[in-house]
Amino acid sequence: MLQALTVPGACVPFDQRTVFQKHQSPILRRVTASSTGKDGEKLEYTPWLVVGLGNPGNKYHGTRHNVGFEMIDRISKEEGIIMNTIQSKALIGIGSIGEVPVLLAKPQTYMNFSGESVGPLAAYYQVPMRHILVYDEMSLPNGVMRLQPKGGHGHHNGMKSVMEHLDGCRQFPRLCIGVGNPPGTMDVKAFLLQKFGAEEREQVDEAIKQGAAAVRILILRGFDDSIDRFNLVQKYKYHKV
Repeated sequence: MLQALTVPGACVPFDQRTVFQKHQSPILRRVTASSTGKDGEKLEYTPWLVVGLGNPGNKYHGTRHNVGFEMIDRISKEEGIIMNTIQSKALIGIGSIGEVPVLLAKPQTYMNFSGESVGPLAAYYQVPMRHILVYDEMSLPNGVMRLQPKGGHGHHNGMKSVMEHLDGCRQFPRLCIGVGNPPGTMDVKAFLLQKFGAEEREQVDEAIKQGAAAVRILILRGFDDSIDRFNLVQKYKYHKV
């Protein structure tokens, strides 16, 4: 049977090792869950740390640079995980997807210093590298995504910071969300800090919906054939025959 520990905003099956901060808000030092399998064996669920990269502040809301934050908001809403705690310079929420413990995080450090949140959170909650999922944006076509088990930083300063704070390791999953390329000679930074046009916004909203579903599959089943199909559909979804 599952043993439940109530966390503000969520009722999630965790083990009972806890650390309490001020105001009696329980933060799990080691996030684990367990249940009993068909043959009576104890099943352990290793936690995931799911991070969206972006910049804090209203002026960045809805910009290309903040699609990672939007993805976390979508997962938070769909899975009922309330983002109500600040830890390691990040806004975090603790909950579960299925029976798997999940920490959602939106670093508040600004994009280029995202690793200052990701590294300490991964260490504090003892999350294995293979269960650190980071969302970023890259120059894929707008609204096209790619979910991969590892990769480089692709000159993305936020991802570069994350890798630096994970001891240079690149063996962690990431979901790349395409925001397109700047037109003509437009400055890249200016382009990323722009809001989406109406058609682009529709494409990104649909992508975020699809991405949240793919993340649920990944956390529950790993990189299986469903993820391969997801990547294939994404690759060709705007190609006209």
